[in-house]
Amino acid sequence: MSTVSEQSTEPSSTPTIISTGHYHLVGLLAAEWTKLRTVRSTMWTLAVTIVLGVGIAALATAETRAHWSTMSLISRVTFDPTGTSLAGLFLGQFTIGILGVLVMSAEYGTGTIRATFAAAPRRPLVLVAKALVFGVVALVVAEVVSFISFFLGQALLSAPAIHTTINSPGALRAVSGGGIYLCVLGLFALGLATIIRHTAGAISAYVGVLLVLPIIVHVLPNSMEIQTERFLPDHIGAAIISANFGNSFPPWNGLLLLAGYAAIALIIGGALLVRRDA
Repeated sequence: MSTVSEQSTEPSSTPTIISTGHYHLVGLLAAEWTKLRTVRSTMWTLAVTIVLGVGIAALATAETRAHWSTMSLISRVTFDPTGTSLAGLFLGQFTIGILGVLVMSAEYGTGTIRATFAAAPRRPLVLVAKALVFGVVALVVAEVVSFISFFLGQALLSAPAIHTTINSPGALRAVSGGGIYLCVLGLFALGLATIIRHTAGAISAYVGVLLVLPIIVHVLPNSMEIQTERFLPDHIGAAIISANFGNSFPPWNGLLLLAGYAAIALIIGGALLVRRDA
């Protein structure tokens, strides 16, 4: 006659313990890289960034070359071949920003953020891993777009149009700085998504900073507008990719200011990660 163990039929009263001390930043980086590269939206967004960024550069420079003979003397004298070939970066700032938002907000939307924090309870470290992985990917893609756009654009700006080389004064700074600019904007978007935790809300806030805020500044009194617009991300970006930055901050100073914006957003987001429920 068989007997059933009493121990096997009674539920255990001992709670399940999840170990929280056996993970490190390297493991979190690997996990975040897996998440990023296996999501279709990532590949599509990066592909759109490359195609549109390079495509707009080709269109802008080819159109300039085609109408060079009809351009006014002032337009020819003030023409900036470097900035024209990098015009596609201004569209790339939106696609990179959207990807930066999705890196965080997508997990909140699907609820998988709870599994992430259950496996890695040190939430600020999770944010650091996300920022590092996304930042490296964004920087590589943005620099590829920037350099391809420059060389393709200069090739299309054949004589009699004015063209330049990467060794010309300010050209290398503009091309490399343009890629860094997109990367930092993406990190700023990631910080906004960490604060807001909602995809539509974070994208709206990001687009508002790039498009709506300049409109608001534009209606200010002229003296106030001139002093204020220097601090806007789009104005900083224009100064970075242009040979003439006018009343803006010097390019690298402006880039440091923009990095400060991104850092503040990420720090606030990290603090809120700790305080709020997933």
